[in-house]
Amino acid sequence: ATVFQLTLCEKVDQCRVGGRSFLVCVGKLNLLLQFTSSTGQFEGVLTLVNLLRSSRDDGSKFLTMSLQVHNYLCQQQNLLRDYLRTATYQKAFLANEDDFKDKVVLDVCSGSGILSFFAIQAGASRVYAVESSPVAEYIQILVRANRLSEQIVILEGQVEQLSLPVMVDIIVSEPMGCLLLSGRLMERFLHARRWLKPNGLMFPSCADLHLAPFSDEQLYLEQNARVNFWQQRSFYGVDLSALHNAAADEFFRYPVVDTFDGHILVARSVKHRINFLELKEEDLHRIEIPFVFTLLQSGLVHGLAFWFDLAFVGSRSTVWLSTAPSEPLTRWSQVRCLLQTPLFTKLGQTLSGTALLTSNSRYSYDIQITATVDQSGFRSGNTLDLKNSFFQVATTSSLI
Repeated sequence: ATVFQLTLCEKVDQCRVGGRSFLVCVGKLNLLLQFTSSTGQFEGVLTLVNLLRSSRDDGSKFLTMSLQVHNYLCQQQNLLRDYLRTATYQKAFLANEDDFKDKVVLDVCSGSGILSFFAIQAGASRVYAVESSPVAEYIQILVRANRLSEQIVILEGQVEQLSLPVMVDIIVSEPMGCLLLSGRLMERFLHARRWLKPNGLMFPSCADLHLAPFSDEQLYLEQNARVNFWQQRSFYGVDLSALHNAAADEFFRYPVVDTFDGHILVARSVKHRINFLELKEEDLHRIEIPFVFTLLQSGLVHGLAFWFDLAFVGSRSTVWLSTAPSEPLTRWSQVRCLLQTPLFTKLGQTLSGTALLTSNSRYSYDIQITATVDQSGFRSGNTLDLKNSFFQVATTSSLI
């Protein structure tokens, strides 16, 4: 089995699950460590975790543990089977063969290496694929099996520590997470520009982050039903109601990752453009999106929905990949953020406010929404934790 080395520190989320398992979250990777018994290795990991927690006050201790990774290929299979994602990347590359022909390409966070293969198909002379161990070893196996060892060079490690022998003509990657930014891989994509030649290209080239108000009474009631569990005054003889307010704060902090019918949107979306060739890394740490929506119908506004579109801008063709609710489902779905209190609005009124996305140390973002119905003065808002999203959507692999 492949050994994965993981450094535990106060920034790594981990928790015990049951009597023989641990859940460790590192970036976009969630590792469930299951042990055959509650002794031996399990006790060893438990000791490490407890030691880590006791050292959090000074943050001076980092613990390294070796884990066996068994589900990497399963994860990559799910990504590759997302037809819209994979086919759009290949189409964007092949539709701009003039940009790739005889060029040097850098593939950042290459995963399965599929983008490196697409770059070779489009005519690239050399591709540098950057990925951490042990994932890099899987890419190497595929490169050798496809007899491309002379054209695809695997660089093991993080892009921040990267050392390239040459500057590159094109940087390719798939740095998008839920709500475009989750996982914070976008920063690595931008960091790689230090190796990009003047007038070089980035695929994808830019993204539009869309947001729009929605009305969905059922979703709001479902979330309230989860909160109302804590209203019970005799749960096996125990009064839980003292935690009801805390439960409401917690459950409404969860963004909902799912897909929905576009008819629930009550205004046209506002979009925020992110240009990967121009944006600075630090610009991703705080993204403030002001909005003014003109309501297309009367009723309750329960929150804001988010999705994104990507553009691959080449010299011959511009290819788009959309995660909008009107388009076929992708692995990113859409994200909905509920307001703490719904807002009543009338046709023609305006809803104004801001959506503030602030990066955090957990490889994700905090979302702060404020919204006001301008004509009535009614206000609402919420602060949400993108890292702890609530997923209630079928995966794309299950749809194939």
